[in-house]
Amino acid sequence: MILRVSPPSWKWQKVVSNYKNTPSHSSMKLEQAIAKIKKQAENELSSVGLAKDIEVLKVKYLGKKGLVGDLMPLLKTATPEERPVFGKLINDLKLFLTSCFNNILNDLSLKERNVQLENEAIDVTLPGRRSSFGRKHVTLRLLEEATEILRGMGFTVQYGPEIESEYYNYDALNFPKDHPAKDMQDTFYITTDTLLRTHTSNTQVRVMETSRPPIRIIAPGVCFRNEDVSARSHVTFHQVEGLYIDKNVTFTDLIGTLKNFFKRLFCRDLKMRFRPSYFPFVEPGMEVDIHCIVCEGKGCSVCKQTGWLEVSGAGMVHPEVLRSGGVDPEEYTGYAWGFGIERLAMLQYGIKDIRQFFENRVGFLSQF
Repeated sequence: MILRVSPPSWKWQKVVSNYKNTPSHSSMKLEQAIAKIKKQAENELSSVGLAKDIEVLKVKYLGKKGLVGDLMPLLKTATPEERPVFGKLINDLKLFLTSCFNNILNDLSLKERNVQLENEAIDVTLPGRRSSFGRKHVTLRLLEEATEILRGMGFTVQYGPEIESEYYNYDALNFPKDHPAKDMQDTFYITTDTLLRTHTSNTQVRVMETSRPPIRIIAPGVCFRNEDVSARSHVTFHQVEGLYIDKNVTFTDLIGTLKNFFKRLFCRDLKMRFRPSYFPFVEPGMEVDIHCIVCEGKGCSVCKQTGWLEVSGAGMVHPEVLRSGGVDPEEYTGYAWGFGIERLAMLQYGIKDIRQFFENRVGFLSQF
């Protein structure tokens, strides 16, 4: 790089000729130091290529502890007549270097800015980028869809607390005192009598206590169970509980309701099977399986290679549960079911791992 800045005044011979006496040894040493710093700065400036390097040199030469500042103590060694002369030389050096640094810094900054603008130039002929809008989580979307289908079938929506007493979560639903589900391995207890609900069935008795049959409600919400996280299960999930109590409600009504719901949800006729099962709050009870849509029944990790996926537990409301809610089991009967929304979403969209619903990955969620 060629320096185009001339020093303010470097008339060395003229300055020296103005001395009244021959310069002392210390003055000659100071004069050599000034000339050396000037030449060193010129050499370093000639090889600078970046604006940030100029800032480094400014600190090196003009900083509080820079090379020019180190010259000031040497003035004490000069004679009284020489001090004004060399003081002016030091000040001229400072002005010279300041001017050089600023001019070169401006040139380099302008050059770098032009390169940046050229590299970041926007082609205005390209189409604009489409804005990305937020959307509902896939779980919430399917929960709302299931709720609307059941509303259309005559069910109303009721909500229960997520932090529940042991009575409404277990005892009122005919769970024995020593039932394994009450253990810490399955339930998140807050106190000895307070817990995070393990199902939305806790709404059943609460509704029966405040309403008279006929009762036709669903209870959507989030549930918590102390389970191992895997491709098929998670400690947190969403459930929809259904409850219908009236005179002459039969098991056939339950099966017809479930078939109708799943047909509307998946918009197709599905292969379903009903297996006898035990739940404390229903009698008789059953589990509902759907032909695995993910693998079309061939077997996969979601259905544990069986070709079938359990989607619901259901049955006729146990007489003891009716009594807990103040309903006479001799006069009324009812059915209840519960199914997990994440499990249905896995079937609906061919998702093989339930953990993806909780990982907040934009690439996954933006598909829905």
